[in-house]
Amino acid sequence: MSSVEQLLRAPLSELTDRYLVRAQAVPTGLLAALEADCRQGARLLARRIRSRQEKNRAEGQRLRHLLRYETELWEQGLERVAGVDEAGMAPLAGPVVAAAAILPRSYRLKGLDDSKKILDAERREELAILIKKDAVAWAVGIAEVEEIDRLNIYHAGLLAMRRAVLALGLTPDYALVDARKIPECPCPQRGIVHGDELSMSIAAASILAKTTRDRMMAELDARYPGYGLAAHKGYPTPQHVQALRAKGVLPIHRRSFGPVREALGEPPAQAELFPPAPPVNPP
Repeated sequence: MSSVEQLLRAPLSELTDRYLVRAQAVPTGLLAALEADCRQGARLLARRIRSRQEKNRAEGQRLRHLLRYETELWEQGLERVAGVDEAGMAPLAGPVVAAAAILPRSYRLKGLDDSKKILDAERREELAILIKKDAVAWAVGIAEVEEIDRLNIYHAGLLAMRRAVLALGLTPDYALVDARKIPECPCPQRGIVHGDELSMSIAAASILAKTTRDRMMAELDARYPGYGLAAHKGYPTPQHVQALRAKGVLPIHRRSFGPVREALGEPPAQAELFPPAPPVNPP
């Protein structure tokens, strides 16, 4: 009796546990045998296994595509490629946080994607733990509210990015940056528009930046209850603006931002009356 014939004698629940739950390698010939089996449950199991295999192949192709910028640099002998991204540009309160991450060559982390597309905060935290464990080096950089108000949010974001790169503890051979170029960057760099969707290193940095800032905002929420700061992670929420007007401006609010100035009874900042043209991101 062949090994496949022996497997077919096992309960379907056992085969489901082996090849779907525990994702063991499927022996050659087992799928064809399940598909030819007279039992409806066996044929359903075969379809589920094939579906899983197709999803795994698609994820593998996606991750290979996500490494195309890194692979091009690795092939040039540039081993330490840092991805850099930030989080917290739009909210009315709290710092802007950037992260830099250098991943091992040919690194692949299933499910890694732009942090804004991963809606489950728990999954983001799981990925952040894995990235920190596996990375050659990683670091965060922060620009505080006072710096945001003094420099403007765009330049404060660049400052946070530069601080993240400098905090790595080693100088990268090259940096891939989401959409921008970092002033006084210690290594060559390339700005990639939508880089957090196109580069695995930038996607990793995006995860680290967002999870770090989310934890900071949760701590501020405990210190300043009633403003909904734990939910004030992306763009300003109507609830936060309402609380701002009702409860007043906190030390952690960005006074250069329109809704905060309005709550203070101040006119719009000059930059808001005449906003600068958006920067052009070089290829």
